[in-house]
Amino acid sequence: MTKDVIALTPKMPDLRTLLAGLYAGGPDLGVSTLADGAVIQLCAPDGRPLVSVEAPILIQVPGETTRLLGPGPDLPDSPVWWTEARASTAVAEGGRLAGSFAGRLTTVLGGSVWPPEAASTDVVPLTTDVSAVPVPAASAPAVDVLTTKTAVVIQDRPLVTMTSWLTDALRAATADDRAVQIVTPPTTRLTLPTRTALQGHPNRWVIQDPDHGFYDGLSGAVLHWQGGTFTPALDENGAASVAKAFTPTSDTGERQLIVSLRTRHPADEDLVLGRALETTWHTLTGAPPAGWSTAEPINLPWSTRQLTDLARTRAPQPTWLIAVGHPDHPAIATLRVTRTPAGVEEDITLTLGYAKDETPPLDTIEPLAKALATEHGLTTMLTSLRTARRDLTIPPHFETPPIPVTFTLGSDAVRAIGLDQARRPPLDLTPTQLGHATEPALHYLLGNGTDPHAWNTLQRLTKHLKRV
Repeated sequence: MTKDVIALTPKMPDLRTLLAGLYAGGPDLGVSTLADGAVIQLCAPDGRPLVSVEAPILIQVPGETTRLLGPGPDLPDSPVWWTEARASTAVAEGGRLAGSFAGRLTTVLGGSVWPPEAASTDVVPLTTDVSAVPVPAASAPAVDVLTTKTAVVIQDRPLVTMTSWLTDALRAATADDRAVQIVTPPTTRLTLPTRTALQGHPNRWVIQDPDHGFYDGLSGAVLHWQGGTFTPALDENGAASVAKAFTPTSDTGERQLIVSLRTRHPADEDLVLGRALETTWHTLTGAPPAGWSTAEPINLPWSTRQLTDLARTRAPQPTWLIAVGHPDHPAIATLRVTRTPAGVEEDITLTLGYAKDETPPLDTIEPLAKALATEHGLTTMLTSLRTARRDLTIPPHFETPPIPVTFTLGSDAVRAIGLDQARRPPLDLTPTQLGHATEPALHYLLGNGTDPHAWNTLQRLTKHLKRV
């Protein structure tokens, strides 16, 4: 399994300190760089990478280290410098070298190492015969196995996050028409951004269970390695089976509120992105987002101006971002900004977690819909509830799908469909008109998030709205 080790330090590791840490393998090992110096690699004498170290990140968002690494007595909160080392899976000494690198950084700069048992300052001699180790087929440090079909990433951390390592691997694999398949033990969970990234076929989350073999962590399908990729194992009738380990967990009363919305804006120089997300967050939690970034960990304090500037520099290519909330209330969102012929579109999914004794604020959804429709160019919004973990992580077990609560059409969408058509669906469903009387948005109440038949209502409604 891959060994990921993180040094959390109060001071920024400079180049001299990083190089001193990389001498954990002694003077015979070499150092090289990737990605214009953003990744430093400790290499065997023949140049094979043993440990890859990403450029340090200053985490300025409260609670982010605990969200991703779990609580710990020695785990520092922000601001803190996060320096992540990823060891090669092909060399036995890789994990110890990464641990010694991180331990040396914290010895010089203070701070702590995660996981704490990995820390050391030992010199780790390279005893593996690297001439017998295959040369990596991929230059991306996140990829452990590369075939013509698939880039395999092996992870052994409790929570797989959407790191820049993984973001780069997904981008490269997509460009080469390859799948990304993450292999983990059954004790691992995913963050919501990681799950979102893996939803597109043929990407997979592969669970390696010592008792049940391989299965898909999101669908439960039994898998096997065939033709250079993990694929469902079919029986004699050509049907896939579900792993016995993929069973529902006990209902703890925890729930998630999911708000999925799309906005459209004129592409002018005064446009500021992120305001729809900020309004949604503030309405549902009483506070704006705490931070944002293009990967996890989330390191930047929330700023609509900064994320707008980033999207402008990347246009006309799309920009994908993550935002998180304050530690007292679990909330996380993904935001995709796309330039289209109609303007600039934002696709937003915000998920909030609630404990058994907490009540999701469903009474705020209609006022939120009105604010988004009248002030932020809302096109559509769907809200739903699901039984799932308050901490918003994804376990490799069956989880019930979300149940729709409301659906909202913005005024432009209503105009395109026709007001009479949109406000008279063939259902016992009368929408609420929001905003201007002549060009209203329409808000449909589908249920309270407990009746699965709300899906049938939503399907009949959307079918009616498309029949123009």
